[in-house]
Amino acid sequence: MKETIKEMWEKRPLVLILFLGGLFRMLAVIFSKGYGMHDDHFLVIEPAQAWIDGYSYTHNWLPNADAPRPDGYTLLYPGLNYIALLIFKIIGLNDPQSKMYVLRFFNAMWSMLVIVYGYKITNQLAGMKVARQAGMILALLFFMPMFAVRSLVEVVTMPSMLIATWLLIDPARKEKLKTYAWVGFWCGIAFNTRFQSALFVAGMGLVILFSKNWKGLIAFGLGGIATVLAVQLVADQLIWHHPFAELSAYIKYNVEHATEVINGEWYNYLLLIGGLLIPPISLFIMFGFGRSWKKYPVLFWPAFLFFAFHSIFPNKQERFILPVVPLIIVLGLIGWSEFYAKSKFWQGRPKLMHYCWVFFWTLDLIALPVISVTYSKRTRVESMTYLAQQKDMANFMIDESNDESAVQSPLFYLGRWDVYIPQVTKTDNLAKEYYVNAVDLPKAEYPNYIVFYGKKNLEQRLADFEKVYPETTYETTIYPSFIDRLMEFLNPINKNETAFIYKFGHVKVNPPYHFAAALNGAKIGKTSSLAVRNLPWVY
Repeated sequence: MKETIKEMWEKRPLVLILFLGGLFRMLAVIFSKGYGMHDDHFLVIEPAQAWIDGYSYTHNWLPNADAPRPDGYTLLYPGLNYIALLIFKIIGLNDPQSKMYVLRFFNAMWSMLVIVYGYKITNQLAGMKVARQAGMILALLFFMPMFAVRSLVEVVTMPSMLIATWLLIDPARKEKLKTYAWVGFWCGIAFNTRFQSALFVAGMGLVILFSKNWKGLIAFGLGGIATVLAVQLVADQLIWHHPFAELSAYIKYNVEHATEVINGEWYNYLLLIGGLLIPPISLFIMFGFGRSWKKYPVLFWPAFLFFAFHSIFPNKQERFILPVVPLIIVLGLIGWSEFYAKSKFWQGRPKLMHYCWVFFWTLDLIALPVISVTYSKRTRVESMTYLAQQKDMANFMIDESNDESAVQSPLFYLGRWDVYIPQVTKTDNLAKEYYVNAVDLPKAEYPNYIVFYGKKNLEQRLADFEKVYPETTYETTIYPSFIDRLMEFLNPINKNETAFIYKFGHVKVNPPYHFAAALNGAKIGKTSSLAVRNLPWVY
């Protein structure tokens, strides 16, 4: 067996690399449940399922009948998830977790193309030895399998960008006119998946322009424009009745709100890449990428324009830079290998280079199995799953009174949208008491479960709650995963607290006129104590 693996590594390394990459992606499919960030659930899965269920998801988002305006999101990837979830409904697959197993599998298989084309590009330009390095990193970099199964457009757009790059350097295709049309097609798919990919597409266009291949440039433009129009124009015309509605809204929103989310210095992404790719190998990769701008313009300029723009733009969420990470790895290794081969310093110190790689793979292989099976946002997902299993659950409340705001609940796992979710926070409940805007709630929808997030002040919060709802009984505790706890420790902005679920009965006293703001469809405002007192179901 050992000889067989060795022979495969020497003669058919891509097969072995794909096996390893596929193995860890399948582990992530099975075990890495939940969602990593807000967007890979609430901008893809939840709205797609809500459309199928005929529910107006947020009253201002995508194709709901009463949506007043576009919000600036491309429909391609949410639309594909809509089709998949619709098929699940037709065949009777209704369990949310089961649906996500299938969707994670699809994402994992699509992500395998990153390994394939990353390897092919590197092999073509630098030979098999460097291609094996690139392929192994793309397959087994500690965060790649977990991210590969997420419904995150920044990751989903990676294969399209690598395919477009490969087509321009493949010796069997690069001289053919139709190749440029296919490059335009895949650039159009990348743009339709994530609008920010326009920077990558622009870089591709500039490379073709400066090569003075006018026919190729025209074919590239026609292929890209046709692909964009086929998705954006048709979808926007059907939903909003005017072209490029979502794109226009996207540009307007980002210009007006560029400084309102996460801001950082211009070098933030350099530090991020330097950490994610594990120093000192990350420094070699970044050096190799920077020195290759002239020799490999097809790889360098599209990725550089994308990277430079996001480094300058104020809003710097970490996920924004992910689409070009595979290209940075590929070109960085190519550039470093060429420098290494000519460097007297490194040629005289082969053991030092060996130890650098040993250090890289040691840290990576320690983190890889842990990250690949992590259940991210576990408390949020499992809280909704638990409530969905309670047949007597009419509605529920959330207590996050330790914080100024509450985190959105993943109702996809609840299997219901007709809930009001009164949320108690510092901002919404200055009196530190617990009330519901009950004016429009029939008795059948009155909350009878509450989820307390966070251990801090739990005894006092529960005691305050029981002053109003004395018939309160403990149900269960749901703990965050190890990685969730680690992420919250490293940065408290990641709210991954323990969840404590209680069931409660009737109120003891009449609620006064000050009410917590009710989200997800409930009317927000004040009502008089007399109005509440006269409701027949308040005791």
